[in-house]
Amino acid sequence: MNGSSPGVEEDGRDHAREQGSAVAWVESPLQMLCAVEAHHAGLLGARTRLLPRAKLRPLAVTRRELGRLSLPEGLELAEPEPDMPRPGRHTTWVVGDAFSGKVQLAWITAFPRRVVIVDDGLATIRLLELLSGRVGAPLLRARATAGPLRTVLGVAAGLRLRLAARSGKLSIFTALPVPDALARAVRDTGAELVTHEFAWLRSQPLRRPRPEERTVVLGTSLVRNGLIHRDRYFTWLAGLGSDGPVAYFPHRREDPQDLDRVREQPGITVYDGGVPAEMTLRGLAAEQRVLSLPSTAVTSLRVLLGARGVAVETVEVPDEWWTAQAAPSLRSHLSMFAHHDTGVSS
Repeated sequence: MNGSSPGVEEDGRDHAREQGSAVAWVESPLQMLCAVEAHHAGLLGARTRLLPRAKLRPLAVTRRELGRLSLPEGLELAEPEPDMPRPGRHTTWVVGDAFSGKVQLAWITAFPRRVVIVDDGLATIRLLELLSGRVGAPLLRARATAGPLRTVLGVAAGLRLRLAARSGKLSIFTALPVPDALARAVRDTGAELVTHEFAWLRSQPLRRPRPEERTVVLGTSLVRNGLIHRDRYFTWLAGLGSDGPVAYFPHRREDPQDLDRVREQPGITVYDGGVPAEMTLRGLAAEQRVLSLPSTAVTSLRVLLGARGVAVETVEVPDEWWTAQAAPSLRSHLSMFAHHDTGVSS
């Protein structure tokens, strides 16, 4: 992956960043972590106010963990707010959920100086495809059922983002494996596509004890979302527990009842969730391994753990695990995380 997009220093955007300030509205732990990385990379300006949405426990936990580390200069970790503030006309606006109706409404009514989009899981890839695809396609989540008004808002938001891209005012900051053809198509719109490898987090000292179990399993949202059969998943977990102790780190959207069932599995210890896996597991030792169904965390953990000799293995989902709700396009999206190799060695 490249450190930055081609031509970034030739179009005046670097100077604009150095002179400006940013507000980052984050609604997930990954968004929060990537906003910190974007500021550290110099993408946002001299000053960034990181504003988490209130009343979300995973965000509160992640904010506390970030506060224990050495934050980049110029970054303010603000108190959580219940509502998204209106972006100022002279402010760089940083968001993760490009498919939020509130975020899209802000784009088309508030005219922020620049827009920077940070990772929010697989939805980031869908955004890139829509942005570089057919003009007029609404920005809607995959598998979303939208009414006429919501569709119109999605169309308007897509057109506004394209206009921002053509004006040199749109950046996407991602650690995900973006296929070369898609990356070229995005850059052809005028958008700045910047890839990163968690440089700030990799520079931070380890402050959490690592789990002692040799095998670490990342939880998944695929069960709760109805995309894979619950019983197939638990049968697989039971088999892992019979081969030796397993540390299980829940996905933030896992069903509490499912987690209770995981806790009942012999040999499996469920650890408290909430903090991004990138922060929790970056201190694993070479003799340990991480297992995960396809997810965005696979890519980032390979970046963070490759130099430590830790194997991060993607468990490909057997055909019989998928439910009828799992469209072929979704399965194809997820497969990129199974086979992508970051190539990072240091």
